[in-house]
Amino acid sequence: MNYLIILFVFILMEAATWLIHKYIMHGLLWVLHKDHHDHSNISKLEKNDYFFVIFALPTIALMYYGSLSDFNHLFYIGLGIMLYGIAYFFVHDIFIHQRFKCFSKTKNPYFLAIRRAHKQHHKHTNKHNGECFGFLYVPIKYFKMYFNSPK
Repeated sequence: MNYLIILFVFILMEAATWLIHKYIMHGLLWVLHKDHHDHSNISKLEKNDYFFVIFALPTIALMYYGSLSDFNHLFYIGLGIMLYGIAYFFVHDIFIHQRFKCFSKTKNPYFLAIRRAHKQHHKHTNKHNGECFGFLYVPIKYFKMYFNSPK
């Protein structure tokens, strides 16, 4: 049952990420997210990196309080969020934005579609008129670009 909680929360985090990204990061907290869309930013750290802390705090609290009661459902909810955060870091920060220069020469159509969708998101340098706010879910048109292309 605990594995189902983790899996359900991980999947639910994709919807939460889309909503948070579109309405909070491109809304109320644009002041923190703006430098992530600034293509002239050459710094390794961005104000946008504060979101890691913002999302980690409730995750840590869930895991801590869930561990106090013999590892109840709160712990596994926190674990699902944490695993999604780890996936986000590897795919978004390492693979897409190349903060560490590795995994740059993939031929995998899914990963190429993720990268293309994210580039479409970043072509908008302001908080309006954005697209592709999700992370692991990629609109079908980006899949078609790579699955239907000649090898």
